Amino acid sequence: MLLIAVLLAIGQVASLQIFEYFEREPRAEATALQAVTVVNYTRASLIASQDNLRLALLSELTGKEGVRIYYADFMEEIEPLPADPFINMVAEKIRERLGVETIITVNHYGVQGLWVSFNIGQDDFWVVIPKLHVERRFPWQWLGWGALVLLLSLAGSYFIAARINRPLQLLMNAANRLRNGEPPEKLPEGSFAELREVNDTFNKMADSLAELDAERTLILAGVSHDIRTPLARLRLSVEMLPDEGCGNLKNGMVQDIADMDNIIHQFLDFVKGVEGEPTQMIDINTLLQAMHDRQLRAGRDLVVQLAPTYVVPIKPLAMQRLLDNLVGNAYAYGRGQVRVASKITAENIIISVFDNGPGIPETHVEKLLRPFERLDTARSNAGGSGLGLAIADRIAKLHHGKLELINRPEGGLEARLSLPIKN
Repeated sequence: MLLIAVLLAIGQVASLQIFEYFEREPRAEATALQAVTVVNYTRASLIASQDNLRLALLSELTGKEGVRIYYADFMEEIEPLPADPFINMVAEKIRERLGVETIITVNHYGVQGLWVSFNIGQDDFWVVIPKLHVERRFPWQWLGWGALVLLLSLAGSYFIAARINRPLQLLMNAANRLRNGEPPEKLPEGSFAELREVNDTFNKMADSLAELDAERTLILAGVSHDIRTPLARLRLSVEMLPDEGCGNLKNGMVQDIADMDNIIHQFLDFVKGVEGEPTQMIDINTLLQAMHDRQLRAGRDLVVQLAPTYVVPIKPLAMQRLLDNLVGNAYAYGRGQVRVASKITAENIIISVFDNGPGIPETHVEKLLRPFERLDTARSNAGGSGLGLAIADRIAKLHHGKLELINRPEGGLEARLSLPIKN
C-alpha cells in the first residue's frame, strides 16, 4: 500500500509539473499581450496629446486599473531579470512586439511589478503593470482536486489490494500448515479468476497429498502388522529353546527380534504422525518429571534440572514421544550419563538433553535430523532405523519450535529443543 501511495503521489506531482510546463507559454503570451497593449495605448495617448498637457495626462493615466506611468532616466541602475523561466519568456515575447531595445525589469525603486520602457521622441517612459496582473496565483483548486483524486485512488487501491491480499494470506497460511504437517483448511474460490484457479489447484494438491499419506500409512501399518505376527511366533519359538548350550545365541536372537520390533514401531510412529492430537495447556515440568520417573523404573539414573513452573500449549503425547526419543538416543550413543535441563528465556522454553558421548562432525549436524540418516562412525554402532531424531524434529516443528544438535566444548552432544512460549 505504501508503494502504491508513493507512486500515486509521484504521478500527481508529475501531472502538475507537466500541466505547468505546457500552460506556461500560453500564460506568458497572454501576459505579454496585456503589457504590449497597455504600452501601445499609453504611447498613442501621449503622442495624441499636446506637449503642455502631457504631464496632466500622465497624472490622469497613472493609477487607472493599477497601471502607473513614469518618466524614465536610463542612466539609473536597472536590476536584471530574475532566473524565472516564466518572467524571461514574458520579456522575450514583449521584445518581439515592441523591439529588442525595450527595457524590462520586475523591481525598480523598490516597487514590484512589470516595468516596460517606451519612448516618444527624446522622452523615455516607464509603464508599470501591477504584479497581481503579471503573476498567476497558486492554483489551490487544482491542489484540492489533486488531493481528492489521490485519496480516491488510494481508497480504490486499498480495496483492490485487500481483495487480493486476503486470499493470498489464506493461501500462505494453508501452505504453512501443509509444510508443518498439519491438514490445511479448504481455500475459498475467490473473486478473481486467477486466484480461483490457484486455490482450486492448491485444494486438489492438498487432497492428493492427504490421500497419498493415508495410503502410505495404511500400507506401512499393514506391512508392519504382517511382519510383527511372524516375529512374535519367532520370538516365542526362541524363548522355548533350552538354555543349555545355546544361551548366548538365544539371548542374541531375542535381542535381534526386539530390535526389529522397535524399528517397526519407529516406522509406525513416523508415518502416523501426531497432527490429530489436541493441544493442551501443560506444565512442561510435569512432562519432564514423568519422563524421569519412567527412566528410573527402567533402571536409569536420569539427572533432571527443572526451570520454574511454566504452562505452555503443547500436544502432550507427542512431546512425551519427542523427549523419550532424545533421551533414548542419548543413552544409546552416550556413555550412560545423561542430563536434562530446562530454562526459560524471554521468548522460548529451552529443554536440553546432554550426553557424554563422542559427539558428531559439524558437517553432519543437519543431516542427522533427516529420516533414515545414521552416523555410526561418529557414535557407537547402536542399532536403530534412523527415524528417532527425524520424529523428534517433526514434532518440534509441529509446535513451531526448533531442534538443534550441538557439540559440547567439554565433549558430548547437546540436543536443544526450543519451544516458543506463545504459539
